[in-house]
Amino acid sequence: MPSASEASLVRKLLDALFDGAAYLAALFVLAIFLLMIGASLGRWLEWRVGGVNDVVAWFCAAAAFLAMAHAFKNGDFVRVTLLLEKLAPPARRTLEVVSLAIAAVADGYLAFWAARFAYESWEFQDMATGIVALPLWIPQTSFVIGAVLFALAVLDELQLVLRGQTPTYVRRVQERHAQ
Repeated sequence: MPSASEASLVRKLLDALFDGAAYLAALFVLAIFLLMIGASLGRWLEWRVGGVNDVVAWFCAAAAFLAMAHAFKNGDFVRVTLLLEKLAPPARRTLEVVSLAIAAVADGYLAFWAARFAYESWEFQDMATGIVALPLWIPQTSFVIGAVLFALAVLDELQLVLRGQTPTYVRRVQERHAQ
């Protein structure tokens, strides 16, 4: 069993990892904005900007997947809580554990196959078929990282609930509502 200081260090590292991925996702959103403005101006100036669409599509995927773990941990994911709120605490905890266990398996499965897919793209030197000829494993990497971080976030919440603690996503939503 890890000591309290070791657990605190792991907690800080995980939170920094999730927050860092969210900041990176925000930078991708900013890049999408700048590319779209640049493409609009480019079209007006009659520049060739066709490749921007490919890059924006990759950046949209990166922004979405890199932000998943942070959004989940902060209670910003869509969750159906109407049933959970009506249950007694023991039943709520059981349902929370079952839900998180199913999510952990599903997210682990997603992360595994995302990584395998990106690896195969690298192994076979698969290239994008759009205007921008880029090895596909490069944009796929954000999907892999996001899926792995999301699986890690779900496992982290599962272990919290199994230890009898309130899930982070519930606590953070309660804190926001209290303000």
